[in-house]
Amino acid sequence: MPQLAQRVGRAKPSAIMVIAEKAKQLKAAGRDIISFSIGVPNFLPGEHVYAAARESLSHDSGQYGSNRGAEALLDAFLKHIEALGFSGYTRMNLSIGIGAKHVLYNLAEALLDEGDEICFAAPYWTTYHDIADIVGAKTNVMHCGAEQNYKLTPSQLDTALARKPKVFLFNNPSNPTGMVYTGEEIAALAEVLVKHPDTWVITDDIYNSMVFDGLGYHNFVFARPELRERVIFVDSVSKTYGMPGWRVGLIAGPEVVAKAITTLNSNHITSLPEVITAAAVAALSGPQDIPQAKCKEFAGKRDTVFAALSAIPGVICPRPQGAFYAFPDISVAFGKSHNGVKINSDVEFCAALLEAKGVACVPGSAFGEPRALRISYTCPTAQLAPGLARIAEFFAELS
Repeated sequence: MPQLAQRVGRAKPSAIMVIAEKAKQLKAAGRDIISFSIGVPNFLPGEHVYAAARESLSHDSGQYGSNRGAEALLDAFLKHIEALGFSGYTRMNLSIGIGAKHVLYNLAEALLDEGDEICFAAPYWTTYHDIADIVGAKTNVMHCGAEQNYKLTPSQLDTALARKPKVFLFNNPSNPTGMVYTGEEIAALAEVLVKHPDTWVITDDIYNSMVFDGLGYHNFVFARPELRERVIFVDSVSKTYGMPGWRVGLIAGPEVVAKAITTLNSNHITSLPEVITAAAVAALSGPQDIPQAKCKEFAGKRDTVFAALSAIPGVICPRPQGAFYAFPDISVAFGKSHNGVKINSDVEFCAALLEAKGVACVPGSAFGEPRALRISYTCPTAQLAPGLARIAEFFAELS
């Protein structure tokens, strides 16, 4: 029998989806399951988005669209990033993809040859490592533990960039930790980036509209405008507008990179469907009341989660300030048992928690930090306190 390509052997199923699927199966079997596993917004876009989609369907052309993205979508995205603080960009600096994950994969294909190095901080979104493996890139992971609030330091970045990696991939606000870099922290990292001109910089900032405590969103380009020729900003309508299933990802960056992504699109996807494009345009350019309200709601949920975790003896959880995740260090449980079940790792902890209490969380090792687990607090508000209480009960029962 013919063999599959070697790259397929390097591809792994998403650890997040594995946990989410197991929780779904247990729930279908009649178990009382509260899932903190998958990072999907618990809301839908406004009616104006659906109205735009219906209107698009009523005069659908049935034709291929632009590989770069429809002009209306590009123009809406330009206004969106101008409001964030990006200036001087044109349509030629932009391109699209079937969600941010597809955009990141295309960027890996466009920027990394096999054997090239990509560096990023841990904890990291699990797909970063998976994509690097598939394209045959080497990874240089900078470990940023709870003791440093899961944040990358300038000295760590300087050491990593001294190896001359082809790409530095940065995530702010962070999935899985919910941490947000301040303007001062971004500026300090930007100073390091200026010293290393041979590295592309990808900022995966799809949670840029979900920032709490008045911190605001900051980017390296804002701090050092000369970095614009190397920084690629990645965004999406998924999290901000409650549209993960619509699959719209976007980038803003140097023209040469946007052109490369557009060329890859011509071979991969051709274009986004008209109805999807119309919905995305409406989301980006229409009323922003739902995203603003949801940001406030998630900040309140953050307070609930942080208070509950901080009350558990031995658990360390830096206070998240964005997105909708908390990432507690639960290593205090290692070496202990729950109802006779020994716990020596994050994976064993999550398995025991799911079995004993019906609470699904993703082990931190999926994100490069095996001392922790990720809690996504996008569940219905009514489930939040009971789920957190079950986690506290589980810890109290350890021996």
